[in-house]
Amino acid sequence: MSTTSTTLGDLFVNIVAQARFTAEEESLMLGLVTQYDIAGQAGKTIQIPKYPPVTAADLTEGTAPSESAVSTSSVEVTVAEVGNTVLLTDLAAMGAGNPAQELGTVLGNAIATKIDSDLIGLFTGFATQKAGGAGVEISVADIFQAAATLRANKAPGQYACVLHPYQAYQIKAGLTNTFAHGALSDVGNRAMTTGYVGTIAGVNIYESANVAVDGQGDSIGAVFAPEALAIAMKRDFNLETQRNATRRGTDMVATAIYGVAELEDTYGVKLTADATIPA
Repeated sequence: MSTTSTTLGDLFVNIVAQARFTAEEESLMLGLVTQYDIAGQAGKTIQIPKYPPVTAADLTEGTAPSESAVSTSSVEVTVAEVGNTVLLTDLAAMGAGNPAQELGTVLGNAIATKIDSDLIGLFTGFATQKAGGAGVEISVADIFQAAATLRANKAPGQYACVLHPYQAYQIKAGLTNTFAHGALSDVGNRAMTTGYVGTIAGVNIYESANVAVDGQGDSIGAVFAPEALAIAMKRDFNLETQRNATRRGTDMVATAIYGVAELEDTYGVKLTADATIPA
């Protein structure tokens, strides 16, 4: 059977579908933070308003309530382009295997990893509240403390905790009771269950190798509410192909345009702890 431009076109369609699926499904953090779709807006920045709390008071019959002054602040998120490229050679396209699925997975994983790494990198910015410490193993008590802190700050939504796998191991090893795994039974997409460990104090615990380890063997994880962090998506995963005749193949360029930012510092707790290989 000969390979024509038509069959290669079908192949590229499959690659786009697989890559988009992987990028969306393999990102853990996308499902845990606040998302803003700014595809239809002009410009490369978005201003996210922040409203102060307003207190209700007892009223006297026939008397107008006191007026509250509401002064808003805002968080500016600037979007930028990220991406990667691979070469699908003619021999690979015509040979055995499933290059559509394999290249789609490679490209999608690269974008998903970049998104997660950028959002996880914001954990270091949680300056108001912190738990744990450098060189110290993380404990279940740290999770309880962080959850209590967020509740005291009236942080809304389902709390999440993201840790390095070695930190998550320390949590699991320190437990005497089995995790309650039913918390996410109703979640339909795999992005929310990738890396899911269990639930402590109403906090969904996740582990991710995208949490970096510093030179001293420590990692910074976090417990946070969805409104602690934000991602503004200008253009989600996009894949373009271009014939590269000199290399006898097709260049495949995967890109996304987005920006990330911390929305509310008091809605996140930084967890610094040892992340070395368990003995």
